[in-house]
Amino acid sequence: MRFDILSLFPGFFAGVFEQSIVKRAVESGLVTIAVHSIRDFAPDKHHITDDEPYGGGGGMVMKAGPIFRAVEAVVGPGVLPRGALDPTQVILLSPAGRLLDQAVARELASREHLVLICGRYEGVDERVREHLVTDEISIGDYVLSGGEIPAMVIVEAVTRLLPGALGDPMATMRDSHSGGLLEHPHYTRPAEFRGWAVPEVLLSGNHAEVARWRRQQSLLRTHQRRPELLDAADLSEEDQEFLQQLTGCD
Repeated sequence: MRFDILSLFPGFFAGVFEQSIVKRAVESGLVTIAVHSIRDFAPDKHHITDDEPYGGGGGMVMKAGPIFRAVEAVVGPGVLPRGALDPTQVILLSPAGRLLDQAVARELASREHLVLICGRYEGVDERVREHLVTDEISIGDYVLSGGEIPAMVIVEAVTRLLPGALGDPMATMRDSHSGGLLEHPHYTRPAEFRGWAVPEVLLSGNHAEVARWRRQQSLLRTHQRRPELLDAADLSEEDQEFLQQLTGCD
């Protein structure tokens, strides 16, 4: 998997990918990450990458030219991606994009090359959206100053899904959201801390009961914190019966 990140402020990424899972994925050759300054693709001597919006209004808009040239430099001239099924995806990080979730992360992890464009200011010239990008992604319904942090989030979320990125190949299947539910609680030693004990079932050695407890705790946590996730979750009859009991107790 290759990530090319295009930003007006490449210094944001200094050291970010030199830790933990992403670092190991890079060192093993599983992932390649390159950060490019969009200013390097502005041909004028002042490297201007933004201008006032046509029609007036406040703020500045990122110019199309430098962004197009930057993308063409990393994917090759004349071979721009054509659509959502292309192995290379050009993604604009934008509050107007589709919301990043685990399903979207898995979709992106199936591609070979992600080009991430970090928007800034009032946004980018609309011709970038219309004629260059194959996807737009948002990481949430709130405002950030630019797309740099969302780009970091995508690299992390996608990298950990790549085969070989984690020591435990089944770990991603147990993560929150991987099956539509929030993850169950976790405990480790000591068995009692300041008077708070680990649930007895986790100390029992009964793997079937542990699995059942974890599933029910996952359902309970999702019901309490993110009930809307249950609408799309894959639930067994036993799950539904447990949720009905919870609803009756509300």
